[in-house]
Parts: sequence; C-alpha cells; structure tokens
Amino acid sequence: MTTHLRSEASAIEALRSERYKATSRRIAICRIVLNSRTRPLAQQVYDEVKKIHPTVSLATVYKTLEVLRDIDLVQEINFPKGQACFDSYMTPHMNLICLKCGAITALDDKTIKKITTKVIVSTKFKPTEQQMDIYGICQKCSNTK
Repeated sequence: MTTHLRSEASAIEALRSERYKATSRRIAICRIVLNSRTRPLAQQVYDEVKKIHPTVSLATVYKTLEVLRDIDLVQEINFPKGQACFDSYMTPHMNLICLKCGAITALDDKTIKKITTKVIVSTKFKPTEQQMDIYGICQKCSNTK
C-alpha cells in the first residue's frame, strides 16, 4: 500500500490526535479525498459527499480540506486561475500540471527523493511538507491543433 491510500481508521486517528472531531461528514470527506487518484477539486469532493450527506455544506467541505492540509494528510495544489485540488500522495514527488486541460501527472522518481533528501541533510532543514510542480502543456494538448 502506498502513502496515497490511507485507511479510514488512520484518518480518524489523525483528526483526533490534532483535537478535531471525527464527525461522519469529516470521515466521508476524508474517505473521498484520501482514496481519490484524481486529485479532486473541493467542488468535486462536495458533489460526492452530498450523495451520502445531503445536508452537508460546501463550507464544511472547504474547512475539512483545510484541516486535512494542516495536519499533513493532503497537499493543496493551486492552479494559476485560483482553483485548487487536493493530493493525498504525500511521498516526495513532482507534479506535471497541464495549464490547458488541467491534467496532473505525478512523477514519482528516485531522483526526486534523492534531491529532497540531499537538500534536507545538507541544510539541516526540517520540512513540514513538500511540493514540486512543473506547469506547462501536456503532450496530448501539444498535439491538438
């Protein structure tokens, strides 16, 4: 199992250890975002949670996503036009983000892990999160005319 997929129990434990209530809505939001391979937008998480909890508010989803980010269960990837998606893959990696179609490809390469480790060791820096993104146009969009 990669660090991308987490159990519901570990999410509940993480919430409680940081003194957050593990409500049924928060657990549902955790389940959706932590097990997603698509790096969902807040609106997409909201649409999915609403199927289970019809009375959930978009504000609850945003607040819970902020909590998950703050307790290091997800990373927030911001797009230049103000939207953000949430990535639960917390192992050092690089995201290739297409500015045309919005596709995100995680590049999980040994070199990235080596660079991250080298920087941490040589600077004695204690990271609280990592994010390496390259923005551009993907091959699929480059070939579209």
